[in-house]
Amino acid sequence: MVDAVHFGGQAGRGPGVLRRWEQNREDDLERLRKCVHKASYGACFIGMFLTIPLMLLTVGDVMGRSFFNKPIPGTFELSEYMLAVTVLLGAAYTQQVKGHVGVDFLTSRYPPRTQAVFQALTTLAGLFIISILVWQGYLEGVHEKAVSDQLRIPQWPFKLLVAVGGLLLWLELLLDFIASVRQIAGRS
Repeated sequence: MVDAVHFGGQAGRGPGVLRRWEQNREDDLERLRKCVHKASYGACFIGMFLTIPLMLLTVGDVMGRSFFNKPIPGTFELSEYMLAVTVLLGAAYTQQVKGHVGVDFLTSRYPPRTQAVFQALTTLAGLFIISILVWQGYLEGVHEKAVSDQLRIPQWPFKLLVAVGGLLLWLELLLDFIASVRQIAGRS
């Protein structure tokens, strides 16, 4: 039997205190999930917002080059940076909606609990890899002094975006890992 004193309660009230503690933990996890989902969506929205200027800049450059033999200077650099922002800030939201490519033709034949074990292991590997990406993205961004060749745009904000986008992706993966572990434990 669970000793109620360990959960801050009095003897004889252990199971009720334990249930409240578990419910508070569930509520905290749900608050974390909502917060991470909002942050991922907001970052993705910023990335999506840059897609329109990217499209207009590319069309303008192609039209200027084709019809007037006068391309827009710096289009290639601006396109690279806007595309990087779009991809880096959209990765976490893509994970949230399960939009990344997943190959499950072998694991789909196993029972749900075994599938959850495979999911937990692959998600754990992803957490490890993304941790390295966040760490190195931060270090690269903080120490970066270079600027772009033509427009002289500093590169450090875009390298720091690797860490920001990676951190959001890491949080989404952490939520997926928790969900897989809960499924393994039978607490879907």
